[in-house]
Amino acid sequence: MDIGFFLSAFEKKGISFFTGVPDSLLSAFCDEIVRRHGSGGACHVVAHNEGGAVALAGGHYLATGRIPCVYMQNSGIGNALNPAASFAHPQVYGVPVLFVVGWRGEPGTKDEPQHRFQGEATLQLLADMDIDCCILDKDTSVQQVENALERFGLLFEQGKSAAFVVCKDAFSGNAHYYGNAYKLNREQAIGTVLGASANDIVVSTTGKISRELFEIREQRSEGHEKDFLTVGSMGHCSMIALGIAMNKPKRRVWCLDGDGSVLMHMGCLGVVGKLSPNNLIHVVLNNAAHETVGGMPTVADSLDFPAIALACGYRHAYLAVDNRSLRESLEEAMRHNGPIFVEVRVALGSRPDLGRPTTETQENKRAFMEFLNEQP
Repeated sequence: MDIGFFLSAFEKKGISFFTGVPDSLLSAFCDEIVRRHGSGGACHVVAHNEGGAVALAGGHYLATGRIPCVYMQNSGIGNALNPAASFAHPQVYGVPVLFVVGWRGEPGTKDEPQHRFQGEATLQLLADMDIDCCILDKDTSVQQVENALERFGLLFEQGKSAAFVVCKDAFSGNAHYYGNAYKLNREQAIGTVLGASANDIVVSTTGKISRELFEIREQRSEGHEKDFLTVGSMGHCSMIALGIAMNKPKRRVWCLDGDGSVLMHMGCLGVVGKLSPNNLIHVVLNNAAHETVGGMPTVADSLDFPAIALACGYRHAYLAVDNRSLRESLEEAMRHNGPIFVEVRVALGSRPDLGRPTTETQENKRAFMEFLNEQP
């Protein structure tokens, strides 16, 4: 389906405010929104997480009376569930929202392990939330979209929400180029961290960071038992790392995080700071973008992450902008007790032949737990 028509059909119905968290299946949709409305402002806001997007959309509706659109990957339904059920639902405030949901893990399609169960549960979750939906695939016609919007309009009048569930390759459109001013290559930065981590424990966030970590180990002919790859659960890797650090106090734990991940659940910084494990080093690779799902910007280029970490109770915090300052920061960090925070500003982009982990998640878990149990 032509994405220009799709968005124009929304705007004909008075839907002109968009917010959400991007998804690879929605890249053409998100790119067209950016082309028309920019990446942050009165008509479009890239939110920190999907629940926040629902709340922001609700505020827009309360102030204007106009239907907002919230876009997300289906993994974000969990984040959206609380405000959708306890705020927007017609049994509470009756705030109508039009959702556009990328259907990762659609039954019958090949996808990554973190999407399998979520894909199976997607339509039932929406039904349980009393959200009527229309499935969009590459064969969906213009008339079907228009009919769905007419049906949805009647639901909106009742304070109900509705959703377009988008299959792979449903949209066609031109890709938008995103970039930043940072120069350090992320994969090179991860390699520098691994050079300092020796025999330590490593927990990495979802997306390209875990993929690059895996490939660096392969290139160095190293095993993967030291690494826990958080292939899903965006925003939660630092809490996984915290749980490990608290129970393995004699071993150093590195958390390789991303800016979008930290923003999604930033309260984790306060919890880490309060519990103050002295064996945790939290490294945030900041490219100010949701790169894995298309490159749409985050607000991370406007934040002082080290200052935030210190305010949350981290004992030391550093900023690295090149390999030299990264090595110096890591050397300094390892001379102190944690928790320690290191922000690394990295360029947007990865090599075109970047692969994916070839081990199964259960295999990763078993090898990692055996490595953890080798020492106290």
